[in-house]
Parts: sequence; structure tokens; C-alpha cells
Amino acid sequence: MVKASKAEIHPVVADFIDFLNASPTAFHAVDEAKRRLKHAGYEQLFEREDWNLKEGGKYFFTRNYSTIIAFAIGQKYTAGNGFHIVGAHTDSPCLKLKPYSKVSKGGFLEVAVQTYGGGLWHTWFDRDLSVAGRVIVKRNIDGAPSYSHELVRIQEPILRVPTLAIHLDRGSNDGFKVNTQSHLLPVLATAIKAEVNRQGDSNEKCMTTTNGDQKSEKDQKAAEGGDSDIKKHHLLLLELLASKLGCKPEEICDFELQLCDTQPSVVAGVEKEFIFSGRLDNLCMSFCSLKALLDGTASEESLQDETGVRMVALFDHEEVGSNSAQGAGSPVMLDAFSRITSSLSAYDSKVSLEKVIQRSFLVSADMAHCLHPNYMDKHEENHQPKMHNGLVIKSNANQRYATNAVTSFIFREIGKKHKIPVQDFVVRNDMGCGSTIGPILASGVGIRTVDVGAPQLSMHSIREMCGVDDVIYSYEHLKAYFEEFTNLDSQIKVDF
Repeated sequence: MVKASKAEIHPVVADFIDFLNASPTAFHAVDEAKRRLKHAGYEQLFEREDWNLKEGGKYFFTRNYSTIIAFAIGQKYTAGNGFHIVGAHTDSPCLKLKPYSKVSKGGFLEVAVQTYGGGLWHTWFDRDLSVAGRVIVKRNIDGAPSYSHELVRIQEPILRVPTLAIHLDRGSNDGFKVNTQSHLLPVLATAIKAEVNRQGDSNEKCMTTTNGDQKSEKDQKAAEGGDSDIKKHHLLLLELLASKLGCKPEEICDFELQLCDTQPSVVAGVEKEFIFSGRLDNLCMSFCSLKALLDGTASEESLQDETGVRMVALFDHEEVGSNSAQGAGSPVMLDAFSRITSSLSAYDSKVSLEKVIQRSFLVSADMAHCLHPNYMDKHEENHQPKMHNGLVIKSNANQRYATNAVTSFIFREIGKKHKIPVQDFVVRNDMGCGSTIGPILASGVGIRTVDVGAPQLSMHSIREMCGVDDVIYSYEHLKAYFEEFTNLDSQIKVDF
């Protein structure tokens, strides 16, 4: 077990906390990853442009600004050699604003949201919430219109989904059932307070609607087909976003926003052994893989003997099936293989992508289910991952995970060499099994794959929990994988 006193926070853990607090959305996680990559000397590429790559080079590109792929080419790379990859995902279950989010009822201004992924939605009640995401803003540059993609984050709590008092629902403790359409609307403000403040600012006339709600003339005109932006979203929200972006509300053309918890990620527990945070699934594996790549390629000598390509691929939309232009079900990783291989094999027309794939290996890194002390019967008797015991190798005979004997051996052997513990997980036969990007990429690309993840509790809650030691073990194991894979793989014979 990693040794640390209560007063000390391991540098890797402290760095992880900073990463979490900088990444309320997939867009922000990619932005933070991009910042770190640039700081480490990685060169940004663009998919719309030609790539001029070289051995020993370090590069990255983004797609949709919610997926990011970074790679470092070995100095001894020759065309046709393989890639060793860690794949994770940037998204987490959340509540996303609907295209028409403006709701007014019962004297309250509310924001319409849609559920994203399989969240534990009851955990979103009575939390101090805000919004973050990306906005398309119209700017005037040298007198000509320009449309920019800009990230935004409101730090202060502005929203809340209140529960119903037990006096009005005596059976709530017998089973809290959430109607995701009608119960999950967060309150933004009271209509009367918003109107009073607006009149104080603009002296607008107030109108009373048939249901007793207050509306300004501007809002009333919007409801009759006037200003489309104000018709779709509360002006109060647009004004707040505009103040953060340094633009006017009418310059906000569109956005992708989600609710986020304002409580920061922290190291916690009486022994300072836990991390309490949202989005551990799967920013923990995203961070550990990225840091493993960065630290493993930091020195000039780190790629000196490398014959392959080290890669980290952080995908969007895993929580909803990966079927998007930037998800693991898209050709984005295969596109990267093809472009890297072709760029570095300009004088060798015999190099085939099929050969490259068969020489490659993927670690699909996605958080695992830790044994829950209050629900121990939910785990299979001999497969009970625990905190502080290292990464979990996940197996499933029905291919819900892509692990097999060869791929698990490779990953386990690397841990053994570096004295890093490894655990195993198999779901009970009488329970359904989740899945990851592993089977999607294994079947879609044909790449050897092992599914692993750090153990955690409260998966898909707004506030999750994992162990600090497992963050360190994950980072160390993935870093060792990048450094050891090429040599170990050369010793393994399967299809001969």
C-alpha cells in the first residue's frame, strides 16, 4: 500500500484534484488536457489539415472539442509498427439543458433539462447547482461577423432541484421514485423577484398572464414570436452567461450546457484516504492515462528506444453508447492510426493498416465497482474489488468486457514486474453486466484489448468516492505499461 501521512497529499493525487476541479464538462476536460499537453511540448494537429510527423515527435488533436487523442512516436519507430493505447472517456451522466429550456410555472422560473446517461437522478436533488458547457457566440471582428466556440462556467450556485417535503409525500422513504420529466426541473428564480429586478434595471412594463405569472413586455413579445433567443431561454440566464463571456445576450447563438455541482472535489476521510467528487467515472482514468503518457515522455531519452507509438484516446459519449462522430464507435481512432502510419511510411507502399492493428494493444480504462460494505451480496464471492488494492481487470464471458487470457496476462505481468497490485472482477451470473469502450473498439477495429478500472463507490451519483492509493496505482501501472509493452509483447506468441 502507498504510504502517506494524514498531513501529506501525494503529488499525483493533488494534481488529480486540480484536474477534476477544472473539468465540470467533457469540453472543459478536453480543454484542461490540451493545456497540459501544450505545456509538455506536444504539438497540436488539426484534422482538416495535412500532418507532417516525425519519429520522436509528440502530438495531439481534438474532435468536437469533447474528444482528444494524444500520441508520442518512438525514435526507433518504423512504418508498420504498432500502437499501444490507453482509452478512456470524458463524459459522465448529467442533466443537460434542452434546446428550449424556458419554463415558467407556479410563480417560479425553471430550466428544462434532459437526462444524459444512466445517472442516479435522486442524488441531484437538494444540491447547489450551476451550469457549464460551450456557447456559440457571434463576434464582430474588423466589422465582419465571426462565430466562435467558447467555454463557459458559472462558479456560483444558481439552481436547485428541491425535494418534496415528507409531509406532502408520506411514502417517500419507502422508495423515492423520480419522474425525470416533471420532477427534475431546477429552480432558477421566482418570477416576481426576477421581474422586479429587471424593471429596476430597464423600467419595462409588467404584464400578468392568465395563470398569474408575471412577464415583461420583452418576454411577452418573445412569446408571441419575437426574439427567438429570449423565447427559448430565460433572459436572466442569458444575461448571466453573457456577463461571463463578455458579450451581449443577443450575441449568444446557441449552446450546449449542463448542470454541475458547485461543491469542489476534495481529499477526505479521517485518514485522508478517499476522494469525494463528481465525475470520477471516468475523469479518474482520463487523468491517470494522460499523466502516465506525459510523464513517460517527459525526458529526451524516454522515446529513445521506443519502436511503437504511445497513445491516449479520451472519447466523448461513452455513457450513451459511443455512437457519435466523436465517440469510440466512430472511426476517430482508426483515422489517427491511418494518418500516422501513412505520414511515416511515405516511402514504403507495402505497409498495411491491418498489420499495424494486429501489432497494437488497447487498455480500455473505465472505473470499476468497489465492494460496498452495506451491499456485499451484490458482488460475486471470489471477485470483490477493494479500495487501495490497485486496478481491477474486468472479465465477462459474454464479451461485455473485451479481456481475454492473453490481454489480462500482459497487463498483470507489467504490474507484477513493478510490484503494483491488480484485482479481478466478474459480475454475478444473476445480474446484468455493464460495458465499456473496450468491446466497441475491439470489435470495430480488431485490436487486442484488456478492460481495467480503479474501484469506486457511488458510481453515476452526482458525488462519487474512490481511494487515493488507487489513483497512484493507476497512474504508475499505466505509465509502466507505456514503458514496458513493446518489450513484453515481443515475447508473446499466440497466432503461429
